[in-house]
Amino acid sequence: MSHTSAFSGLEPQGLWKHFEAFTRIPRPSGSEQDIAAYVCSWAAERGYPVVRDKVGNVCVHVPGRGALAGAAPIVLQSHLDMVCERNADCPYDTAKGTMHVVRNGDWLSAEGTTLGADNGIGCSAMLHVAELGDLACAPLDLLFTLDEERGLTGVKQLDPNMLRGRTLLNLDSEDETTVTVGCAGGCTTSLQWSDRREPLPAGWTQSEWSVTGLKGGHSGMDIDKNRLNAIKAMARTLQSLLRRQIPLRLARLDGGDKSNAIPRECRAAVCHPAGSKQAVREEVERTRQTLAAQYAGLDDSFRIGMSEPALDKTAGPFTPDGTHRFLDLLCAIPSGVIAMTPGIVGLVETSNNLSSVRTDADGFRLVCSSRSSNAQALGEVLDAIQALARMAGATAQRGEGYPGWKPDMTSRALAVLKQTYRRLFSKEITVMGIHAGLECGLIGERIPGMDMISLGPMIQGVHAPGERVNIASVERFARLLAAVLSDLSR
Repeated sequence: MSHTSAFSGLEPQGLWKHFEAFTRIPRPSGSEQDIAAYVCSWAAERGYPVVRDKVGNVCVHVPGRGALAGAAPIVLQSHLDMVCERNADCPYDTAKGTMHVVRNGDWLSAEGTTLGADNGIGCSAMLHVAELGDLACAPLDLLFTLDEERGLTGVKQLDPNMLRGRTLLNLDSEDETTVTVGCAGGCTTSLQWSDRREPLPAGWTQSEWSVTGLKGGHSGMDIDKNRLNAIKAMARTLQSLLRRQIPLRLARLDGGDKSNAIPRECRAAVCHPAGSKQAVREEVERTRQTLAAQYAGLDDSFRIGMSEPALDKTAGPFTPDGTHRFLDLLCAIPSGVIAMTPGIVGLVETSNNLSSVRTDADGFRLVCSSRSSNAQALGEVLDAIQALARMAGATAQRGEGYPGWKPDMTSRALAVLKQTYRRLFSKEITVMGIHAGLECGLIGERIPGMDMISLGPMIQGVHAPGERVNIASVERFARLLAAVLSDLSR
């Protein structure tokens, strides 16, 4: 099936026409100039005013229509960029605007690459509803933001004066049966712990330890799965030896990678008396069994490995006191769910992920990623991490961070959407929040009082080859969006 024929006969035609154009235009994060030009050209053809701020975010002012033309403006918002991922053997490269879209039953995907339905479908839906001549609704502010996927950098510098409306529909959700009403804010903390190294004592040996086989996952969306953190597993194992009065000293400990991922692996170089090898192995096995029982059904492939590589004589172990203090720090830092959201069953409010640890010449560098939809709770977690750092003799530096979006169950936009959804589909929509970042958090910070909800069609596997969008859900999403705009305008 050719790229073009994959779109043949799809409804609504206007939405799919725009999305097909989006699949042919390169739009990696930080390089959205071509897709922004497409939007601006579309607006110019219709005589709609375009406003751009200093970072390039685009806002198109669409006049109201019909009997509701004089209603208060409504903001529709999506981001222009996409995650450009491809398989190593794929001839297509979305960063260069080459993509081969295929249809498989009721799904669209791209051969060997990401599809960019996140958030290309939302952008296309905005253009589509603005073209519906028979839709009576309020004036629309079509806000297209930049560089969302690399850290929400476009919306962080949004000029609030571009927007006339104070009700906003974000179109960056990925489940047509739910409406998102809140998201977590977040901040990273970088810790630096230092100590002196000493020569390996006589009669001691060094072994290489590894924690592997863990599932990991997204540190926001998967934090409620209660999976084992590889760094925490390593720290607990080492601490168990100290409780048994088995001497040990650390030479190296490295684990985790990205701040938004739960660590799946961790490795350490551990020094201990050569005569304690058997006791060490027995205690490690006891700890492995304890952790395996605690995380049964959650991380069943968990493994702890030990080997005896050649000694690294260039970097001796850290001091006994330093090793103890560093392990205390690793064990004390929280990693997992800290609090749930009042009033919304199953939604995490506050969490912390011990994201990574790296060895350097003088000690260890740690990164923690903290999230919460409650700004006060997030501040409390960040303060606690800094307090732990001080107690362990480490320094702590907070990152820039981004705000959360606290759910407002009294939102008029939410009430209207629920009623409209019930009328169209004869069932209730699920109201939820997500324990990850959405641009709504930053928009709400820059424009206090903005009434916001987020919706979208069914999209699966975003950010990786295999990303796909459900065709029938897009038609229902477009129908819902048009009806909600009309109902909100009344």
